[in-house]
Amino acid sequence: MGKRRRVAARRKTGPAVLGGMIAVVVGGAGFGVYALYGGGAAADEGTSATAGHKAVRTGPLTAAEIRTASTRFLTAWQRGRTAEAAAATDDPSAAGALLTGYAKDARLTDVTLTAGAATGAKVPFSVKATVAYHKLGKPLAYGSSLTVVRRASDGKPLVDWHAAVVHPDLKDGDTLVTGESGTPPVTALDRDGGKLTATRYPSLGTVLDGLREKYGKTAGGRAGIELRVVRGKASRTAKLSDKTLVELSKGTPGTVRTTLSPGLQRAAEQQVGKRAGASVVVVRPSTGEILAAANSGHGFNIAFQGSLAPGSTMKVITSSLLIDKGLAEADKKHPCPKTFTYGGWKFHNDDDFEIKGGTLKASFARSCNTAFISQAKKLQNDDLTEQAQQVFGLSMNNWAIGVPSFDGSVPVQSAAQMAASLIGQGGVRMNPLNMASVAATVKTGTFHQPYLVSPSVDHRTLATASRTMSAGTLSQLREMMRYTAASGTAAEAMSGLGPDYGAKTGSAEVDGQKKPNGWFTAYRGDLAAAGVVQAGGHGGDTAGPIVAALLRTGG
Repeated sequence: MGKRRRVAARRKTGPAVLGGMIAVVVGGAGFGVYALYGGGAAADEGTSATAGHKAVRTGPLTAAEIRTASTRFLTAWQRGRTAEAAAATDDPSAAGALLTGYAKDARLTDVTLTAGAATGAKVPFSVKATVAYHKLGKPLAYGSSLTVVRRASDGKPLVDWHAAVVHPDLKDGDTLVTGESGTPPVTALDRDGGKLTATRYPSLGTVLDGLREKYGKTAGGRAGIELRVVRGKASRTAKLSDKTLVELSKGTPGTVRTTLSPGLQRAAEQQVGKRAGASVVVVRPSTGEILAAANSGHGFNIAFQGSLAPGSTMKVITSSLLIDKGLAEADKKHPCPKTFTYGGWKFHNDDDFEIKGGTLKASFARSCNTAFISQAKKLQNDDLTEQAQQVFGLSMNNWAIGVPSFDGSVPVQSAAQMAASLIGQGGVRMNPLNMASVAATVKTGTFHQPYLVSPSVDHRTLATASRTMSAGTLSQLREMMRYTAASGTAAEAMSGLGPDYGAKTGSAEVDGQKKPNGWFTAYRGDLAAAGVVQAGGHGGDTAGPIVAALLRTGG
């Protein structure tokens, strides 16, 4: 066994310990004080070695290793030593570029970093800085965190690099820039001319960002000076908009009128605020106008951009397909066994219930999975995809609602995955906007692409569907949705809203979740709505009351 390396003698003088914190004053123009958690000397990073071999440290990180690695990175960053800070991460190239831009492009000075107590290998820290642009300046304060990992090649503790370390609103590939905003600000208005703000309507933060990005240059405004997140390629592919963090000087905003109803939007905000993971959208079936959209979380816009398995609400589309093809009729006998095996997968109903001698309408109202899985052998792999595209206007990536949106995905699949798609699992992905549109299409018989800003504003072309359901199919589908609202799994939520109504519930299993995502889509009069509550449980109990309350409000 080789000799242990001698530990260097500690300095006789050290940083002052203040209330359990070590305060390290770092020099250099433009940088402040860095307060570091904890006390004690850094751990000896030496490793034991044998002749001709250098040992690689393995195993869990020690508290001293986490403290040393995070201190090295944060101190170098604060001192403006970007190369040194980048070298303390596991991706020096990406870290160096973003940290260099932090001072050069974002114009951030007087940086003060204060670390908090670590939780495992994760170290939270606060940032205080000044955004300085020529003679303009404003303070910036926010919280972030870093995680220390062990490099595989030699076991050295390093900061696990992601752009979010620098600022939590950054995704990898994004940058921070201070200067004239490339896009002038806009004042967004509701359908009645009232001003829409994120303060009044918290769910609309990302929507307002999207409106500015889309219409800022054409709405008649003038750009101001601001610090903003500029999205990179990956973020733009995910349809994320640039985001303003600090406004140093106001531009002159242009004006964009939306289709949002102030009353319904306010009610939607209130409803999703009652449940974590809730999102909802309300549209007008006769026109496609979006009247409300809200999320209980105010980051990513699940209502417009979510991509989630819709569960049994997909049976609306599947039922239209089966009836169109003559494979089923609402009031004719239809199988609903406890289980059904297809493509090597055994599919179950909730609690393995069965309906003996039942009809398609009864199976739809009770949400019998096997009633639909059993028909897979009679379908072509692309039948469901074509029905979604040609009748419901989905899964063609061509909606133009006025802000970024996801238009649903119903990929062509085979075997068990194709069967699973029939009940809204497999590769099928939707969001509340998509499923509100599905209910709206059943209500009117014709797909009207939803929109938030009238196409007359910018003369854009809205998406269309190439065909409609036959009159017979439409009549049966409406009857099935009405029956579900009156006597099926949607009855409790839809109580008192009839008779001009229809609904469908859904629950979508998600790996790693104890409870499924609960879905609900419905229409009443000239309103259609859909909602999801992630990890909430059955749709009739979770998303159902949210959707029904909005249909009642707008009724």
